[in-house]
Amino acid sequence: MKFSSDVTSSRRKCRKAHFQAPSSIRHKIMSCNLHKDIREKYNVRTAPVRKDDEVRVMRGKHKGHEGKVIQCYRKKYVIYIDRLTHDKVNGATVNIGIAPSNCQIIKLKLDKDRLQMLSRRDRSKEVKMA
Repeated sequence: MKFSSDVTSSRRKCRKAHFQAPSSIRHKIMSCNLHKDIREKYNVRTAPVRKDDEVRVMRGKHKGHEGKVIQCYRKKYVIYIDRLTHDKVNGATVNIGIAPSNCQIIKLKLDKDRLQMLSRRDRSKEVKMA
């Protein structure tokens, strides 16, 4: 059910917005769930995935595989995880792209900006204010 008259619910317009989104918005779309320990520590459910985060694949053929994110390919909406490759017919190895929605972040690469984002999104603060 549509609540806001400012936002469209048209399938065509939503798909167009998704596939023509700029990199800054794709960054937010490419978010992963956080592991239970991290979720409890920072009181945040999801975070945009980035290079050097450690993730676990939760869905699909490669379920259970863990590794470090070696690249976030925003143009294709996929992430590449180290040691998750397959061999081509000519013998070359290529990385397998995994959708971030099918992954879970098990270890965050923390820096000043990431900590600031986590503290800003902390849900326990909202409860105290209300």
